[in-house]
Amino acid sequence: MLGRSSPSYTARGYSLPRAGTFAGRPRSLLAQAFARNSVLRQMDWLLVVVVCGLSAIGVLLVWSATQPSLLAAGENPHTYLVKQALWAGIGLILMFAVSFVDSRRLRSWTPFVYGATILGLLAVLATHAVNGAHAWISLPGGFQIEPSEFAKVALVLVMATVFSQARTATPGLRSVLLALASAAPLMILVVIEPALGVALVLVVVTATMIVLSGTKLRILAGLAAVVGAVVALAGGAHLLKSYQLTRFTSFLHPSANLAGAGYNAAQAKIAVGSGGMFGTGLFHGSIVAGNYVPSQQTDFIFTVAGEELGFAGTLTIVVLLFIVIVRALRIAGRADDLFGVLVASGVAIWFAFQSFVNIGMTIGIMPITGLPLPFVSYGGSAVFADMIAIGMLQSVRRHHSVFAD
Repeated sequence: MLGRSSPSYTARGYSLPRAGTFAGRPRSLLAQAFARNSVLRQMDWLLVVVVCGLSAIGVLLVWSATQPSLLAAGENPHTYLVKQALWAGIGLILMFAVSFVDSRRLRSWTPFVYGATILGLLAVLATHAVNGAHAWISLPGGFQIEPSEFAKVALVLVMATVFSQARTATPGLRSVLLALASAAPLMILVVIEPALGVALVLVVVTATMIVLSGTKLRILAGLAAVVGAVVALAGGAHLLKSYQLTRFTSFLHPSANLAGAGYNAAQAKIAVGSGGMFGTGLFHGSIVAGNYVPSQQTDFIFTVAGEELGFAGTLTIVVLLFIVIVRALRIAGRADDLFGVLVASGVAIWFAFQSFVNIGMTIGIMPITGLPLPFVSYGGSAVFADMIAIGMLQSVRRHHSVFAD
């Protein structure tokens, strides 16, 4: 009998397990996962939810933008839907993977990230040009990778690393020159592709991070004078090609050349304005179905939202992007070291500038630069870079263990 054998069981030096020992183990693992100092507890879940929402909207808009042309060509109408959903899924995995990395270890990985990006930018120059640009490296299975998108990640990390390792509290000329020397190869290689939209992002992020690093005003004034002189010389030397200048200036007078450079801007404004308050509904946009706006699944994805989701849909996208930027700035404000401050600030400026330019070029207030809308536009490399940046924000946030939301 069990009751009579229990004394002999304990007499031999064994002890009976306490009631509920095995039953409580799964519960303890769950408790550990959400403990006060756990990784999951320290993450900014509002930021995660907003990013997932933007990604879901992007998948639907890409599907709607590409389905009509695929049906007309007799191809699978779900091709881009599957690809974009796959990109978003992989991107989320990358985001969580980077989130689990301590920001101090992230800083130690900066040389590897920077070197890999430089090699990618050099390799892409040896590829076959597509639409006049050497921007993509072809992979097996029909996939492509765009190294210039990852240049944004490398730039933010290398700038933050250089300034955080400065010998003085206020970075001097040596730190600034070292930061510029690190940023220059990224910018030059991106311009050579050419990917001028990405180059603009790199320039703006670099300038902003230099200012936020605490550099002295006299150094900033000297840099501004040098940049002004370089811009003037570049304009006088006609370094930009005629079609590039046309793209930059056509937004000022889009009606002057509706058959040429002004066509994209004019059609984009028509598409955005035709949606009214609530839009025509997904898959019911006549302008989208007619493919009147070129690159509507990538650079001009906002026009699809304007026609099919209307003002309410576009406002939702803008608000979600605004929340991402605000959360990034919040993380920057609460970071406990200069590296974290600059990483979070750099990501915030990156998303803010890129979103403003992308949306601005669809409504005619910014030049057409070929920049995707973060988390929404089609493209694996862009989605991966955006998600890695969110992971970097989460890593910086976790480094400070006393956040109070």
